Amino acid sequence: MPSCSVVRTLRLAALAVAISLLAACASAGGARPATSLDTLYGELDQASKGYETALQQSREGDQQASRLTLTRTLDRLKQASARCGSTPGCDPQRFFSVFDHLLRLKDGDFGGGQDLDSDVDPAQAALATGSTGAASLPQAQRSVTLLHGQKLSQLIAMNGPVKAALEMWLTQWRPQLMDAWVNYQYLRYQMWPQYQKADLPEALLFGIMAKESGGKVHAVSRSGASGPLQFMYATGMRFGLGSDSGFDLRFDPAASARANAEYINEQLRAFNDNLELALGAYNGGEGRMRRTVGDDTSVSFYDPRIYDQLSQETRDYVPAVLAAAWLFQHPDSYNLRFPRVDGAPGTVTLKRPASLSELTVCLGSAGGMGDGWFRTLRNLNPRLDPQVTQPVGTLLQLPKLLEKAYASRCVEGPWPILAADLHHAVVPMVAAPVAAPPPERASRRYRVRRGDTLISIVRKLHCSSVQEVAEANELTHHRLSIGQTLKLPVCR
Repeated sequence: MPSCSVVRTLRLAALAVAISLLAACASAGGARPATSLDTLYGELDQASKGYETALQQSREGDQQASRLTLTRTLDRLKQASARCGSTPGCDPQRFFSVFDHLLRLKDGDFGGGQDLDSDVDPAQAALATGSTGAASLPQAQRSVTLLHGQKLSQLIAMNGPVKAALEMWLTQWRPQLMDAWVNYQYLRYQMWPQYQKADLPEALLFGIMAKESGGKVHAVSRSGASGPLQFMYATGMRFGLGSDSGFDLRFDPAASARANAEYINEQLRAFNDNLELALGAYNGGEGRMRRTVGDDTSVSFYDPRIYDQLSQETRDYVPAVLAAAWLFQHPDSYNLRFPRVDGAPGTVTLKRPASLSELTVCLGSAGGMGDGWFRTLRNLNPRLDPQVTQPVGTLLQLPKLLEKAYASRCVEGPWPILAADLHHAVVPMVAAPVAAPPPERASRRYRVRRGDTLISIVRKLHCSSVQEVAEANELTHHRLSIGQTLKLPVCR
C-alpha cells in the first residue's frame, strides 16, 4: 500500500499535467482577455482563504459546510490555474501546495492525526521535535512554517533557480546537507529557541546554516566571516558578537543564532517582509541591496532590474538557502531521508584529565556515530581548544546519549589509556636546514685607464653589470679616476 507521501506526490504529478492541459486549452481558446499576474495571484490568495474557512468549519464540526466551501474553492483554483499558462511570469507550482491542502482535506484526512494547517511532513516534524522535547508537534509545526504569519510555502516560489538549487542539494551538495542536518540536531537546543523568540521559521535557520557553514561552529571563510552563521567582524560587533574573555562570540551557536535572527528581522522590516531580498542583504550587504531595490520593496528578487545587478554569489545564495529550507520541511517529497538523531543535551564532569580529541578516541562510534564525535564535541564546547587537556572537574557539553558511554569507556579501562598515549605522543622536531651562504664569486683586478667609464669597462669585459661593479667597489655616482684599481667578477 503506498504511503501518504507517495499518494500526495502522485496527486501533485497528476495536478501538474492537469494544469498544463488547462493552461493549453486556455491559451488556445484566445477568447479570454489577458489576466495580470497580480490578479491571478490574488485569486490564489482568495483560494487560500477559502481553505482556511473550510478548515475552521471542519474544526467546528460543520462538515457539510466545510465540504461545500472546499468544492467552491477547488473550482476557483482550477479556473485560476487554467489561466496561468497564458499569463506572463506565472509559475504553476505556486498553486501546488494549496491544491495539496485542499485535496487532503476534501478526501477526509482531516482529523486523522495530521495538522493540515502546517506545511511540514508529519514524519519530519516528529524528527525535529521528538528527541529534544522542545515543543509539542503542533507548536513546532507552526514555528517551522510561519514567517511573521505567512506560510513559508507561499513565500518560496519554485522557479528555475530554486529548482536548480534543489538538484544541487540532492546531488553534489548532498554530503554537506546531511552533515548540516546531523550537526544541527545537536545544536538545535541552543539555536532554535533564539529563532523561536524572534518569530522566525526553523526551516530558515537551517537553510542559512546549511549554506553558510554546514553546521561547523568554527568555520572561517576566506573573507573572514566566522561561526556557524558566518558573521563578518563589523556586522557581528553591531549585533553583540564581540569578545568574551578572549572568545569570539561569532563561534557561539546560541549567540550567533540570536544575532542572525535580529539581523534577518531588521532586513525584513526594511524590505517589507520580502524574504528573498532580506537574504540577499545578508549575503551581499544591506547597503548594496537597498540601493539596488530603491523604494519598491515589493519587487521580486528575480526581477532583472534587481537580479542582474547582484553578484553571482548572491544570485546563487538566496535560492540555495530557500531550497535547503524547503528540503528541511519536505524531505519525503524529494526521496530524501534525514537520519533520526537524538539531540537531547547532556553534560559530563571529567573524572580524569582529557582533551576533546582524547574523548573522541575513547568514545569511538558510541551511539552509532560512524564518523566519530569530534565535530559534535567541538560544536558543543566551542570555547575549548580540542588539543588542550582539561583538568578533572571540568564540565563538558555533549549529547545526553553519550553520558553512559563516557562513564563506561572514558573513565577507566584501556580506551582512555590508549587515547592519552596517542595524544601525548612526541613528534620529533626536525630543525630547518640552514641555507649555505652563496659561494664567493672569483674576482680579478682592473686598472682604470684614460677614457674608461664604468659602462665601457663592463661592456669590454662582458662579465658583469654596472650595478654589480659599482656595489663591489663602493663607487659613488659611478665616478672613476685614472689609475684606480677595480675589483671585477670573473666569468665562469
